Amino acid sequence: MSDYQDLLHLAERAARRAAEHVRSVERPAASGWQLKGKSDFVTRVDLETEEIISEILSAGAPGSTVMGEELSPEIREADVLWVVDPVDGTTNFLHDYPAVGVSIGALVNGEPAVGVVADVTRGEMYHAVKGGGAWHGERRLEVSSVEDPANALIGTGYPFKHPDLLPAYLRQFTEILTSTSGIRRAGAASLDFVDIALGRFDGFWELYLAPWDVAAGALIVREAGGRVTDLDWSRETLRHGAFVAGNPAIHTWLMGVVGK
Repeated sequence: MSDYQDLLHLAERAARRAAEHVRSVERPAASGWQLKGKSDFVTRVDLETEEIISEILSAGAPGSTVMGEELSPEIREADVLWVVDPVDGTTNFLHDYPAVGVSIGALVNGEPAVGVVADVTRGEMYHAVKGGGAWHGERRLEVSSVEDPANALIGTGYPFKHPDLLPAYLRQFTEILTSTSGIRRAGAASLDFVDIALGRFDGFWELYLAPWDVAAGALIVREAGGRVTDLDWSRETLRHGAFVAGNPAIHTWLMGVVGK
């Protein structure tokens, strides 16, 4: 646990510095936006922020490996693997929409050990250590106790990068919307996971996420008493694909809908 605490302090320092950088820079003009894929933007701010994070993590944990969305996105193995999303919600950032996160997860020998998510706009930090709970400062986080889907508020993400998933997603959306108290989509998965750990959301699903979207947030949800799995109930996060999260009751219900 002491080793994990050292990794936690390092990740928090990197996330704090990254969030400060994102808040300090001027949003690029549209002429400076680059497309990685359909509606998937990257800017110099994403690249600069990932460089800041990588430098801090590499210097603080020599021999560790950084896997980041922008500079080193290949899935890899390492004794200590950092999984980084430097600007989660780039489109939000470009439009000054206040849902932007910095996400840093650490896997030790392939197992999630540390997760840190910074809410850039609010200046808040959330973290979890394996076996040590999920926290916002001195406040320990706990998922909601809502069990009836009719009372549940659900988060989601649209499959904008994969329009071939839209027919299935829209069927799921219809069933979930008509069975719950509502659905919200903010556009930053790391913050959606935090909202589950805070008890704001009772559940969440998205049909295509990457490891850097999930690595930190999944540990925070689990340490707050929730569940995060793929559609086969696997807890593996170092993968691309669909994920379902929530408190135990709503996660089970969502799996029954999304897993059809």
